[in-house]
Amino acid sequence: MKKIALLLFLVGLFSCSKDPASFVEHIGGYWEIDEVTLKDGSKRTYTFNNTIDYIEVSDSLTGFRKKMLPNLAGKYETSKSAEFFKMIIENDSLNIYYKTPYSNWKETVLNANESQLLIINNTNKDVYLYKRYQPLDLD
Repeated sequence: MKKIALLLFLVGLFSCSKDPASFVEHIGGYWEIDEVTLKDGSKRTYTFNNTIDYIEVSDSLTGFRKKMLPNLAGKYETSKSAEFFKMIIENDSLNIYYKTPYSNWKETVLNANESQLLIINNTNKDVYLYKRYQPLDLD
């Protein structure tokens, strides 16, 4: 119970501490999951990701997210499928509404800067911490 209360406190702290419009400029780009905090307060840390998320945002606050597979040549492989979204600032939060042929869901951006992206899935209440993807430097 204490973990859930702490999680809710942190969510409230992050969501109230910044102007959600300032998050938009940082969302686009390549991201990898660093950690997921589940609804029950347990955490899963990702030390290695074989896929990364590419997020593209247009001036109209619409865009898409795709799973990408980086290779050793510095290129990316991907499927043609994408999750399309629309971002809306409402109730002092930046919400992302996804729509695919199979599902619709909402996520709220709790914080976004040059190096980190913190998002909560409003359906299952899992909190995702992403870090900016840094390609491998084999030189």
